[in-house]
Amino acid sequence: MKIIPTSRILFLTLIFTYGAMISSCKKEVKKTPEPPKTGLSDADSLKYLMYRTMQVSFVDGGRDKTYQLPTYYWYKQVPELDPLSAQYDSADVLLKKMKTFPKGPDGKLIDKYSFLDNGQVAGEIQQGVAGDLGMEVTFARNGAGSNDIILVVLHTDKNGPAGNAGVKRGYLVTKINGANVVYDNNGPGVQNVINAIYRDEQSTFTFKKQDGTSFTKVLSRAVYPINPVLFDSIYTVAGKKIGYFVFNTFSNIENKNGSTLTKSELDRVFTTFQGAGISSLIVDFRYNGGGSVNTADYITSKIAPQSANGKVMYKYKYNDKLTGMASQIGLQEQVLFKNAGNMNLENVFFISGDKTASASELVMNNLKPYMNVRIVGDTTYGKPVGFFSFTISIFKNGVEKDLADLYAINFETVNSAGEGGFYHGIAPNALAADFVGEPWGGAKDENLIKIFNYISTGSYGRLSSMERMSKDKTLQMPVESAIKPLRFNGMVDYKIGEVIKKEFNRSLGR
Repeated sequence: MKIIPTSRILFLTLIFTYGAMISSCKKEVKKTPEPPKTGLSDADSLKYLMYRTMQVSFVDGGRDKTYQLPTYYWYKQVPELDPLSAQYDSADVLLKKMKTFPKGPDGKLIDKYSFLDNGQVAGEIQQGVAGDLGMEVTFARNGAGSNDIILVVLHTDKNGPAGNAGVKRGYLVTKINGANVVYDNNGPGVQNVINAIYRDEQSTFTFKKQDGTSFTKVLSRAVYPINPVLFDSIYTVAGKKIGYFVFNTFSNIENKNGSTLTKSELDRVFTTFQGAGISSLIVDFRYNGGGSVNTADYITSKIAPQSANGKVMYKYKYNDKLTGMASQIGLQEQVLFKNAGNMNLENVFFISGDKTASASELVMNNLKPYMNVRIVGDTTYGKPVGFFSFTISIFKNGVEKDLADLYAINFETVNSAGEGGFYHGIAPNALAADFVGEPWGGAKDENLIKIFNYISTGSYGRLSSMERMSKDKTLQMPVESAIKPLRFNGMVDYKIGEVIKKEFNRSLGR
């Protein structure tokens, strides 16, 4: 699924078409150099062009070295490599090698983020469309001290096949294609779950509800518009109205067709909260791995006080080459608050976990200088960096062929106070367990219990997760397995992508 760049960008990477230019088309200006050999395979072309984009330049200025513009944030730490060397079987192998060089101030490897994609991420983030079951699952321990490991539904998209079949958070998956679910330390049993949930076109599942009843459904992969608002509600705590919503992915608020379902859902939620006169807001990011920076900016402004209008939301940091040419090529250096909300919130609470990343962390960090931000849950993933996504393509016999979308770290952000660099995650103000068997907004959700305690008493309370589990054997906590998150982890900035695309086309005389 190829995505056409828009005027906005995501906190993952800038997504735009990078013409690899292995072609015979003639230009008045010197085009991006062709690979040094003719007749390269697609695999070698991808390796060469990926390396050049990251380490040399995304445009060619001939002898003008100011236009040697590597896009990789840590390009200086990577030694000169031969991308066509036989030791790199593929572009993925070459990228994996390049990621072994950048290190942080602590001397540890820092790039756990860069990757190549086949267009799936662009479809989900930029167009807001997915092609799967719309369901994420996890293995969990069934009660404190129990050896009973069960498979639990973490969440479903309202528009996906699972959501349309009535599957909800907290349901157990007891059978897949008629066979009992098996947890075998990432052996064949776990692989069977991964295949059925994420890879197979169709599978039969038996679900067990919280009330003990079961039902069986055949679920088939389907293309559907993502609805990132999984749940929303308003609570009354200590006589105060509290707004709560679960936001699962930063799909863009606009695309080539205009405003998206994501924008209409966000507008619905915030209009409802404002109309109810909420005094505090709870934003649940516990499974949100990021997405569009454009959407992050929108949510941040909705939450911020009116006093933030016109002030700095966050600043960009690029590599030295891009920084030196930022004003000439129009790279954005900071983002200001626009149309900040008027909910006059006393507090904004964020529920976080180890899957909370990128655009989610951006929102939390951006608001800290302007209001009372409190985080409950677990330490976040840690991703203060993002991408300009490049679609690497070649021309053969006059036909353009896309090889891959490149997401290699291009920038870092800091808030108006200069705070950032949270590569090891953002620690919560209060730890809370994720009891995955509890439905959204459930009375046993430890995150909500602690937040409501704070609103009522000024304290999160002292009862530990293990104490709760020892007293209530129905509580379930996740265990390690090979099951990965359903959605992309990162942030893409499409606004900058348009700038980069314009500069690239200018260099080709387009």
